[in-house]
Parts: sequence; C-alpha cells; structure tokens
Amino acid sequence: MREAFRLGAKQAAQLIERGELRAEALIASCRERIAEREPTVKAWTHLAAEWPEATAPRPPLYGVPVGVKDIFDTHDMPTQYGSPIYAGYRPRTDAAAVALTRRAGGTIMGKTVTAEFATFVPRETRNPLDPSRTPGGSSSGSAAAVAAGMVPLALGSQTTGSTIRPASYCGVYGFKPTHGLIPRHGMFQLSRTLDHVGLFARAIEDVALLLETLAAYDDRDGDSRPRARVPYRDVAAAEPPLPPMFGFVKTSLWDRVDADAREAFGELVASLGDRVEEVVLAVPTDEVLELQRAIGGAEIAINLRREWDKGREKLSPALQARIEHGRQVRAVDYLVALSQIPQLNDSLTELFEQRYDAILTPAAFGTAPAGLESTGDPAFCALWTLCGVPALSVPLMQGANDLPLGVQLVGARHRDGQLLRTARWLVDHVAR
Repeated sequence: MREAFRLGAKQAAQLIERGELRAEALIASCRERIAEREPTVKAWTHLAAEWPEATAPRPPLYGVPVGVKDIFDTHDMPTQYGSPIYAGYRPRTDAAAVALTRRAGGTIMGKTVTAEFATFVPRETRNPLDPSRTPGGSSSGSAAAVAAGMVPLALGSQTTGSTIRPASYCGVYGFKPTHGLIPRHGMFQLSRTLDHVGLFARAIEDVALLLETLAAYDDRDGDSRPRARVPYRDVAAAEPPLPPMFGFVKTSLWDRVDADAREAFGELVASLGDRVEEVVLAVPTDEVLELQRAIGGAEIAINLRREWDKGREKLSPALQARIEHGRQVRAVDYLVALSQIPQLNDSLTELFEQRYDAILTPAAFGTAPAGLESTGDPAFCALWTLCGVPALSVPLMQGANDLPLGVQLVGARHRDGQLLRTARWLVDHVAR
C-alpha cells in the first residue's frame, strides 16, 4: 500500500489488527513519504534505522508511526533539545511519554525539529503547505511531519502556544491536555508551571487514541495525580446529551486579528446561531500576558541556569535576552503571578459549570506568516496554558490565501474527553 501514509492512526491500527495491512508496509510508506517531502519541509533531526519486532497480543498503537519532538529523551536516538550544546547527546532512558507510546505499540519514527530549547527561536523547518512560511513553533517539526503525511501522530509540547499555533498554521489537530494529565518526566523542563505535553494528529479520533495511551500517573512528575482511567476514544465518539453551547471570546487582541480571520470567525459564529454567545473575560489580556511572562521568565532562567553558566556563547542572542529578563523577575512578582492562577481558574470553572461546554477563540492571529524569521505570536494561547485547561486547535477554516485557520476550543480542567466530543460535534455541524 504505497498510499498507506495517508491513513489515520486509528484506521491504520484497525487494518493492522485485522491483518489487512502489515505494520512494515505502513512504516515503509511513511518512510517513502519522508524521503519525498523532507528535503523541502525539514521536519526531522533524526530518523530511526530499525523498529521492534512484532508482538502478540497487539497493543492499541501497534505499528503506528509516531514522531517525537526533540525535547523528549529517547534511549536509542540522540536528544539535542534544538541546541548545539547537546549535539549528539544520548540519554540512558526514555521520557515517560515515549515509554508509554512504545508500550502501546507505537513505532517511534524519529525525532522532530524543535525551536531552541522549545522556546521561540526558529530553526530549519518549513510549512509543508507553503515552504516560504513558518510552520509555527516550537513544535515545528511535529506539526509539519503530521501535516505532510510523514506520520499520523506526533508528540510536541506547549509552554505558551507551541502546540496550538503550529497546528493552526499547518492545518492539523493540535491538543494541549489538562496540565499534568500526561506525565512530563524526561521532557526538557522549561517551566514546571506552564509545560504541557502536546499531541498532533489529522483526526479527532486519533487525538483521543493517543491521549488514552498517554494519560497516566507518574510520581516522577510533581504535577501528575492518580486518576481513574478515562475511555477517551469512547467519550470523544459519543453524541453530546444536548447540542453544545459555546462562548465566543475575542479578547482585547481582536483588533490585531487578520481581516480574513475575523471574517471567517464571523461566518462560523453565524452558522452556530443560538448555540454561541460572545463572552468578555474579566481579566484583561495584557494582565494575563504579564503573569505568563513573569512565571515563564523566572522558571526558564532557573531551568536553563546550567546552560547559561557553562555554554552561554552557544545560546542564541534572543534566548540569552529572555534568560536575562527572567533573572530580573523579582520573587514577589513571581509569587504574586502564581497566586493568580487559582483565581483565574475559578472564573473559568464558573463559566463552564453555568453555561458553556467550550470556549471558542482564535488559535492565532491569522494564517502562517510569510518568512522563516519568526514562529508567530502565541498570545491567543497564553491564558489557557497559564490556567492548565485543555485546548484544541481544530482545522476548520481557511484564510483568503487558502491556508488553514485553526479554531481554538477550550474546555474545563479534567474534561478533556468532553472537549474532544464537543469538537467532533462542531466539525460535524460545520460539515453539514
């Protein structure tokens, strides 16, 4: 099946389970696709040379190729964090998310390009839909690899907008789950408060499949908690008890949104009729961004202090400036910023409990910007990352240039399955 690379993860896994597709054929098809597109897209830093033998019984991701952002430790491949400081570095063990992927039968195809230490300094990856444009970042390689058909699934991360934004620019699904739901042990830590594992796929059912595989308790992650296992695939596939209600959030950034994106959102809101209402958040966006900068800046400065002390000359000027800024954050400002998170979450919980199934808002200011000098502005993602609520970029719309525009859906904490269910309803509604 030379076109097997086009299959979604769930579909491929089912065909393999029924004996209608060999895992080796799927991997070979993805390898051929990589060989075809990689010279232009440049999504990978390392490709695996071999894969594990078949096992029985076959686990849910058996044979499904998965890309892994190069900030996750892999025992059998280099992990370089997007920095020359770690050129050729090989960890001894797998990150928790990688180990869970392997345990579920997923085939780690290789390591995908990340911006420097998962920050904002772009590297070589290009948008597969228009190579003159950015794929977004910092999970640039993972988003581009899924969008280009190289793999059906990929792992990324988000500390501000590093999953949602590239998913929007590349026209795929990007999911940031509830903070701590997927363990982060072995993923390079920028900010314990803000770091999330991110998921990329080309279908909601595939996001649910990967989430069900990776949601787990791991006592090596201080924000991981024991929870009952949730059948995310079943929840996402179920019909909502009632048609969902959406809260449309523009924020004070709306005037900066591209005109074609504003028009597209206007059409989407009109199509939802009485199932959507405009909501004005109590906390100004500028204040949220200041809180995010204080927390992220201080924690990044702490977590990169070894690299700062021993390899400062190998850090980009932009990252050096960010660390310098973080080192100047006062302890009182950092602690005050942390103290605001529970209050913000209380206000969001009230919205979800009283009225809305999901918040609807832009994933980015428009389609992927031209040029490769920037990965785009993550401001529309900052609040949801700060609060640790689940967020999903849904590839529902297009800009005037025919490039994708993601719709960001945000749900209540620990209601990740319900958010996927609401997203599926929205996709089905728009398709009608």
